[in-house]
Amino acid sequence: MIQIGEMNSLSIIRERDPGLFLADDDDNEVLLPNRYKPENYKIYDFLEVFVYLDNEERLVAVTDKPYIMKGEFALLRCNEVTSVGAFLDWGMVKELFCPFKEQAFKMKKGGWYLVHCYLDDETNRLVASSKTNRFLNNNILSVKPFQEVDLIVSHPSDIGMNVIVNKRHMGLVYHDDIFIDLSIGDILKGYVKKIRPGNKLDISLGQLGYRNIEPNSKRILEKLEDNNGFIPLTDKSSPEAIKNDLQMSKKGFKKAIGNLYKQRLILFKEDGIYLVQNR
Repeated sequence: MIQIGEMNSLSIIRERDPGLFLADDDDNEVLLPNRYKPENYKIYDFLEVFVYLDNEERLVAVTDKPYIMKGEFALLRCNEVTSVGAFLDWGMVKELFCPFKEQAFKMKKGGWYLVHCYLDDETNRLVASSKTNRFLNNNILSVKPFQEVDLIVSHPSDIGMNVIVNKRHMGLVYHDDIFIDLSIGDILKGYVKKIRPGNKLDISLGQLGYRNIEPNSKRILEKLEDNNGFIPLTDKSSPEAIKNDLQMSKKGFKKAIGNLYKQRLILFKEDGIYLVQNR
């Protein structure tokens, strides 16, 4: 099936005056206009093309790759504002439409806005929305503590900077963890620092977790994650119990849990040790 708003691998099936006709495995066809024809090609060659609706609402394929595709987020410039909405530069001949109802704040010509691209069910057109939070969901998380994640800087808050995590979740980087200049739309790497109640994600821009602690602490964190955030050991556990469970000495164990406690990564209770987010 030809996917609107995505890159498609399609086969050249015939050539006509308007251009090349491409088809998928189900014989669905789309036109690649002459301006996008490659210099050298043969019938049945495969081409990687982007598919969307042109200015006349016809399905069309192009070899250009847009700045944003369906389901993605990107910082785009507003080229024009009309009585129906804003039109954004996304690197294509036909500009990307953002209706007024999808604008978090009224867009202005020349301004740059972080938007999400989606397919409108009624018109079958690709549309932009700057109300990005409604396309994010933290109900079921696909990340875990200390995991490296992809970030897009979303918008500032009183306590830090909101970020989009792996194009799926909402996260927050606190002011104390920001050591570089951040601008809306910046793309960078980060780490899940903590998961708070309600599946709220605290994000760090610097390395933490396994990559930033000594080996015994790393081993304890791995054990906690493998056991749903709990291990039945304390500083009063016998050296034999610690050795059997973690393959380390009691001295090394006490030093490691002290280090993790100072970093607020673990919590001590009478029955054992817990990851902080599981309190």
